Amino acid sequence: MQKITPFLWFDDQAEEAVRFYASIFKRTKILTITRYGDSEAEASGRPKGSVMTIEFEMEGQRFVALNGGPHFRFTEAISFVVNCRTQAEVDRYWTKLSVGGEPGQCGWLKDRYGLSWQIFPAILSEMLIDKDAARRERVMQALLRMRKLDIETLKRAYGGPELSVPARRSRGTRLRIGNVVH
Repeated sequence: MQKITPFLWFDDQAEEAVRFYASIFKRTKILTITRYGDSEAEASGRPKGSVMTIEFEMEGQRFVALNGGPHFRFTEAISFVVNCRTQAEVDRYWTKLSVGGEPGQCGWLKDRYGLSWQIFPAILSEMLIDKDAARRERVMQALLRMRKLDIETLKRAYGGPELSVPARRSRGTRLRIGNVVH
């Protein structure tokens, strides 16, 4: 049993959203679907027999999507980070998640349902914790000019294409980028 499960509130698009995410993240499976019964439909005003919740697993993480009505909307206060090893991954996730959504700055975007995502090259974390303040500053300046992140541009800002990536930081170490902690 997973200790903490993100619960995503949708108006009435939970099933559509889960299928959209499954089309992007290949390691996705629907675990259970519950439907509004008599008492739930009466209490919520949702149609009897319509999808109430969908429990699903995406890339090893369990989620629950709820059709709860228009009362609550997603905000940028919560986002999901997609860690990418290559530019091809960055490009693929950025392109697919932003369809019908809204691209943002510094690798952020909102998908068509209003959920915020960061499409983040893993190498960027290493660059931003480098001990050389000038390198960090060059990378940050390059980052701030981008929407979709470009690894080669970040590498050039860091110090050139012959980049020697710093040693990986240990698990549990947190990195702050602006107001975002990674």
